[in-house]
Amino acid sequence: MNIALIAFYAGLFTYFVTLIGASTVFLFKKINKDFLNISLALAAGIMLSASFFSLLKPAIDNISTLHLSKLNLIFGFLFGGLFLYLTDILFSRKMTNENKRLFMLFTAITIHNIPEGLAIGIAFGSLVHSNLTPAIMLTIGIAIQNFPEGALISLPMRREGKSLKKSFFYGQISAIVEPVFSFLGAILVLKIKFILPFALSFAAGAMIFVTVSELIPEALKSDKKNLLAIITLLGFTLMMILDLI
Repeated sequence: MNIALIAFYAGLFTYFVTLIGASTVFLFKKINKDFLNISLALAAGIMLSASFFSLLKPAIDNISTLHLSKLNLIFGFLFGGLFLYLTDILFSRKMTNENKRLFMLFTAITIHNIPEGLAIGIAFGSLVHSNLTPAIMLTIGIAIQNFPEGALISLPMRREGKSLKKSFFYGQISAIVEPVFSFLGAILVLKIKFILPFALSFAAGAMIFVTVSELIPEALKSDKKNLLAIITLLGFTLMMILDLI
């Protein structure tokens, strides 16, 4: 239960970073695009690295310990990405038909925050008897990319004529699911050990899907692609070094 609470606090931390991002609506009409791109590229590198070091690598180790089939890893990984893909399509179609662009953006980001919360919880729950650094770095990676996500909701809403309070509210509330699912993810793997490899690989698949489909394309809209690629590599390397220490 203590580990589950730690996971909850980690999710709460990522939520507060989103809240800070959303609060920029009170300070700026728009945020410097280069700053957002750098944040997204750094977060992408950290999250790609964390998907392996904090999720897939522990899943591989647990396969042997629990004497389970390696198919758990393959199916979990593919299902994690496929689940997010199908969910994204379902909500995108619904919102497009209703012609509510801002609500579609809010819904998409909220959906993506669910597997991120689960990934945090699963990472902490699986590492209860080992070094928690990878789980902490995964949390930091998610927090970094949550800052622009909060701004990406609140600022467009403000530009569309919504009040400051309403724009801020929707910007920060999109991440409230993260502490909830962080707690649930940790409880899940602590109580049902045999699902741990599947859960870890599921979270990895979902995280990589979000990173490749959202963070990297958004960051690379800039004309400074080579610089942002280097920043992504630095983010990946940072996570890798911390895991190897």
